Amino acid sequence: MISSKALIDQTGISRATLNNYIQLGILPKPVVQSLSASADEGGARVLGFFPDDALERVQAVQILKSQGLSMAQVAERLAQTDALLEVQELQLETSNSRPAMRPIGKSNQVNPVRSTHNANKPFSDSLGNLSISLDTLTHPAYMLNYNFELTWFNEPARKAVFGFATAPSKSTDRNLLNLLTRPEVCLTMEDQRSLVGLLLQLASSRISYASLSKLVLQSDPDLMPLLEGLSSEEQAQEQAVNEVEFFQRDSRGQIVCYRVYAVYFREGILVVHAPAEERGDDLVNFLARRDQVIQSLMSKRLPVMTPLAVLVADLQNSVRICSELPPDEYFALINQIWATMGPILRKYTGTHGKHVGDGVVYYFFPQAESNYLFNAVACADELRQAMRKISAEWQLKKNWFTELQLNIGLHEGQEWLGSFQSANHIEFAVLGNTINQASRLSDFARHGSIWATKDLISKLSNDERSRIEFGVLRKSQENGDRFVTSSYAQVESIIDLNQDKHEKMRDISQLAVAEIKRVSNTRLY
Repeated sequence: MISSKALIDQTGISRATLNNYIQLGILPKPVVQSLSASADEGGARVLGFFPDDALERVQAVQILKSQGLSMAQVAERLAQTDALLEVQELQLETSNSRPAMRPIGKSNQVNPVRSTHNANKPFSDSLGNLSISLDTLTHPAYMLNYNFELTWFNEPARKAVFGFATAPSKSTDRNLLNLLTRPEVCLTMEDQRSLVGLLLQLASSRISYASLSKLVLQSDPDLMPLLEGLSSEEQAQEQAVNEVEFFQRDSRGQIVCYRVYAVYFREGILVVHAPAEERGDDLVNFLARRDQVIQSLMSKRLPVMTPLAVLVADLQNSVRICSELPPDEYFALINQIWATMGPILRKYTGTHGKHVGDGVVYYFFPQAESNYLFNAVACADELRQAMRKISAEWQLKKNWFTELQLNIGLHEGQEWLGSFQSANHIEFAVLGNTINQASRLSDFARHGSIWATKDLISKLSNDERSRIEFGVLRKSQENGDRFVTSSYAQVESIIDLNQDKHEKMRDISQLAVAEIKRVSNTRLY
């Protein structure tokens, strides 16, 4: 017997291709055995085993394909009694004359090469400057984030894969594990399952087995067998441009082979389906230009109704600080603050919204590997700690007593996310009251404090809340001021809204809020 992992390693095919061979009858269904010993160490939960001749059968497929046979013909040929022996003899006859084949299946790195297409085809010149773009791409292409939600697709993908007239508006309804099982999908049931297996394999280099299992169980538990073998020992090997093999039946029921190209970005995975018989040099050259590709993708991102947390941070007394510093020093200070904030915000998967003067807006969206709500709270706490270090550094540098403080407001909600763009700039924007209330809460916060809404804190898990010290300072003339932990208060009960300086706070007067004093062990959850 040979395990699925050994078969993949020795032949270079992908797990999705292996599943296709099983569906085509080229290989029998594997005998699945539980590996409980390695499960505790994060290894595969189950592993499939094939008969000893499975290796020869896969090699036979590669040989027959090199002879120009379609996959339907390959499957028919190998179904014959003596076909495997004939193919082995053919391999011996041609081994000295046939060049070695590069394995296509296992996510191989594809190095960008100079195009050898006819000069009349305006794809690339000798310098590799491409006129091919997302707008001119004729192959099905789409992007999914690491929650397996569709964030962009082109018209060929809509027609050839998804089939819907318009994409669902809610982010949760754009989960590909659900989308690919909708009645309007253009793929057969077998092809749907194969494509899901391929996408799970691609995602395994960025998403843990536990998170993938959670996503699959929430969508369709019947898809769990597709995770077989996708463990820490057998993940997609992420390269600059990944290439895998995918089989699909056309309108006549014939099996067609595609090359599926995948490129990983921080925002998700771009997937392109191209016919296997077409040379992919121009496409690969285009996909390898990562900065241009992601810039174009972000500008075309579909507006979506999505859950999110909003963090708004503002430098306290910025006008006074600006007046105390020479212009060059003031800008140096602001740049240092934003440069320090950047890595922290990325660490907690924050998405940049916009800068407003010396303030900043960041969004946190649902993640497969962490809780976006806790990420927002932990991020705010780490920003506060970083700001204290910057403040101490500048106090020493300038020999002044000014304390630099970021006032932070946190809120959560479900809003429309889209993008505003100019010729060379893209800015994500959220339409709705969530960002407005977070901004007001940032204005409400003073002396470098962090304030969050009850709506956000109450949606954290018990474990997450136990790691946060939050509450409200209760003032009493009789008993003195006391910070009451794990409590909330409406804004109107904390400040006097009749004062002119608090006029802006009337918008959030009845919002229940709490101050975040400390976050212990701010690891990603």
